[in-house]
Amino acid sequence: MRVLVACEYSGRVRDAFRRHGHDAWSCDLLECEADPRWHLQQPVEEILDQGWDLMVAHPPCTYLAISGMWATYSGKRDPALTDQAMDFVRLLIAAPIPRWCLENPVSMISTTIRKPDQIIQPWEYGHGEVKTTCLWLHNLPKLRPTSYADGREQRILNLPPSPDRWKERSRTYQGIADAMGDQWGARELPPVAQQLAFLP
Repeated sequence: MRVLVACEYSGRVRDAFRRHGHDAWSCDLLECEADPRWHLQQPVEEILDQGWDLMVAHPPCTYLAISGMWATYSGKRDPALTDQAMDFVRLLIAAPIPRWCLENPVSMISTTIRKPDQIIQPWEYGHGEVKTTCLWLHNLPKLRPTSYADGREQRILNLPPSPDRWKERSRTYQGIADAMGDQWGARELPPVAQQLAFLP
């Protein structure tokens, strides 16, 4: 399969698919933290129509996450920023890619487009931490937990302020990345449904 991992600079999900022999690429405006040979440093909008079979997308959550909506509702942030973020999400899920997963925290996507198909936690995939993560799926099965970890630390939530705090918070946990590669990239997937994803 040709696999696009949109808005990923860590290379974790991309490399999880590449380990199973897929032609997987990450794309982000930032440089890749892993091997840059399979990273496209450019706007993902420019490559959505280039014959991908599967996409895992991580749209930036700054203006989508419910946890930050207080700034919009209190007038400290322009609501147009959330509208633009939602337009980007719609662009991703309307792309001509037959299978996709959209990943985000609890966000405006749930109320504006539709509720997620699945909610996962890092502790279901080998990391003793809490970080509620929503998955919207199209022509992909739900991820199955792989390794229940002890502990329920809120490490990401409790990170101290720093210039790179947002970066640390946005990396996909390795256990979740591996599950995506193993479960969606190492076995035959169900047939692709003909209907398009619902877009209000």
